[in-house]
Amino acid sequence: MEKLLLACFAVLAINGVAFGTQPDMAVTVYNQNLALIREIRPIDFKKGIFDYRFTNVPSQIDPTSVHFKPLKNSSRISIIEQNYQYDLVNTGVIFDKYIDHQITAMGKNGQVFEGTLLSNDGNSIVVQAKDGSLNVVRTNELTDFKFEKLPEGLLTKPTLVWKFDSGVKGTVNCDVSYLTKGMNWHSEYVAVVSEDDKSLNLSGWVSVENNSGGSFKNARLKLIAGDIHTIKAKKAPKMLMKEGMRAGGRQAPQFEEKSFFEYHLYTLQRRAYILNNEIKQITLFPSSEVNAKKVYTFESRGGYWGSKENANIKITLEFKNSKAEGLGIPLPKGKVRVYKVDSDKSLEFIGEDEIDHTPKDEMVRVYVGDAFDVVGERKKIDHKEISKRVSEETFQIKLRNHKKEKVEVVVVEKLWSYSEWEIVKSNYDYHKKDANTIEFTLPVKSDGETILTYTVRYKR
Repeated sequence: MEKLLLACFAVLAINGVAFGTQPDMAVTVYNQNLALIREIRPIDFKKGIFDYRFTNVPSQIDPTSVHFKPLKNSSRISIIEQNYQYDLVNTGVIFDKYIDHQITAMGKNGQVFEGTLLSNDGNSIVVQAKDGSLNVVRTNELTDFKFEKLPEGLLTKPTLVWKFDSGVKGTVNCDVSYLTKGMNWHSEYVAVVSEDDKSLNLSGWVSVENNSGGSFKNARLKLIAGDIHTIKAKKAPKMLMKEGMRAGGRQAPQFEEKSFFEYHLYTLQRRAYILNNEIKQITLFPSSEVNAKKVYTFESRGGYWGSKENANIKITLEFKNSKAEGLGIPLPKGKVRVYKVDSDKSLEFIGEDEIDHTPKDEMVRVYVGDAFDVVGERKKIDHKEISKRVSEETFQIKLRNHKKEKVEVVVVEKLWSYSEWEIVKSNYDYHKKDANTIEFTLPVKSDGETILTYTVRYKR
């Protein structure tokens, strides 16, 4: 039925750019469900005050963000009023607009209902014939209907209606930009680990999601990586700009990256079609061989949580995002999916993690899962109260390796945050990571066990 309505109004002329045309377009998408649209569009100006319908805008446009600038005669053209009209054509709205007006409706059995529309509840309509009789008709039983004209203020697509005060006549190219919600982008990375786990083949993709209610054809596409500050938008009013807006004077990478303010800007080196309700995936950079390291980590919750604790040993793939290690480009935040080739040459999925925005020359750590054949056990084996302000605790960490090759496990220990501490005894060296964290790196032989024992003294 809505198709019949749209067909009925397709012949109506609308002042503005014809449906289906596309001006010069640029789209900048942010990580925060936001995009900046900029277009150069020709507008036919009349002298004096007149209305102009700026069509083909996304339904999620923020009308308060519109910036308008004629590329010539800017001092003689201004917008004195703007209305964002988004009361779009649909069956229910048409019937509601025609209450107390004449309509003609045709039923499936050939009946014709002609008269005054008295009500519409969404499921049925009441039509009063000229003789005063009432006809109650279910809307799903109608095959066609006719209206005299498109009701005032009803549109087939979201539209900005501008009231111009112009001192020129003729066509002028105008630079128009605005923000819209409903667009987002994120990165995805695919990492294939080498047979010896010492390197990985890394490729990057970006996914651009467009649910803005608008399509952007042959557009210059840019992506901003970084967390910009925005405020929660209020519901946009229909009438804006009361004072007017006076215009002021190997495989080659597909994206060019550069620093921009405190963010990073990625520019696609070709035009793109970004259609509504579409997810578009584009390669971010060619596949790169990156030196990597597999790290086993045993991390407890700290001695104050109890006397005995078993914890899984986490597996992390780590690499430095540097040119020397095979990469060295700013990496936007996104999901990393990790694979490895089996002996039968099939690619198997082994885990995934999400990384944050990572500048070049910084470490990247991807947690892929927990070890099956390497296990850890932590136990408090002694506690002494030396005085009212001094105490000692002794811990034992056992690591067992059931693999065919030896491994190294990083043991992370959290110490009391409200006390001064000192390691008074340990059978392995430790590294102080921060004020309350120490780390031990322990070798564990194949089918062997390594036992760490250390004593910490606290002063309160």
